[in-house]
Amino acid sequence: MIEIIDASFLTSAPNIKLAPPNEEQNEVAFMARSNTGKSSLLNTLTNRKSLAKVSATPGKTRLINYFDVVFIDRDTQERLNAKFVDLPGFGYAKVAKSLKNDWESNLTAYISEREQIKVFVHLIDCRHPDLEIDASVSEYLDQICAPEQTILRVFTKIDKLNQKELSELKKRFPGALMVSNSKRRGVGTVVETLYAILKKENI
Repeated sequence: MIEIIDASFLTSAPNIKLAPPNEEQNEVAFMARSNTGKSSLLNTLTNRKSLAKVSATPGKTRLINYFDVVFIDRDTQERLNAKFVDLPGFGYAKVAKSLKNDWESNLTAYISEREQIKVFVHLIDCRHPDLEIDASVSEYLDQICAPEQTILRVFTKIDKLNQKELSELKKRFPGALMVSNSKRRGVGTVVETLYAILKKENI
C-alpha cells in the first residue's frame, strides 16, 4: 500500500524565473480549469485539510505554490520525496485582461520550460468532459510533453454522476483516473499511480 505520510508548504513563485531550485525531476504539476476541485484534491491526497487553500472565488490563486511531499510504501517502508506544484487555475473570469494575459503567459512558460516536472496532472470536471478549454490544454500538453514526462488526466467530482453517467464516461475514456474528494473514491489509485511514475525515475 502506498500512502503520503507528510506534506508541507515550501514556497510560492509568480513565474519560472523565481521558481525554487531543484536538482531532481520529481515535480508533479497539478493543473485545472478553475472550480474543478484542484485544491480539494491536493488536500485529500496528502491528508491535510488546509494544505492548499480552497477559495470560494474561482481563479483567485495567482501564484505557483510548491509543497514538499513524502510517499511511503507500507510493504517495504521505502520512502520517496517529491514536490507537488499547484498551478493557478485557467479559464478564470473577473480578472483584468492585461493581468490575464500575463498570467497565462507565465503559466505557459512554466509548463513548457520547467524541466523538473515529471508528471502533469490535468484535472477535468467529469460533468463537463468536452469543454474547449480542456481540449486545448490537453492538446498543448501533448505537444510539449517530453519523453521522460507523463500526462495524467483525472476526472473529478464523480460523486455528482449517477451510475449510468459514470459508466458512459468510463466507456468514453477507458483507463482514465476518476476521483471524488468528498467520498475519497479513486484517491488511493492516484497516489499509487504517481508513486509508480516517480519511482521509475529513481531506479
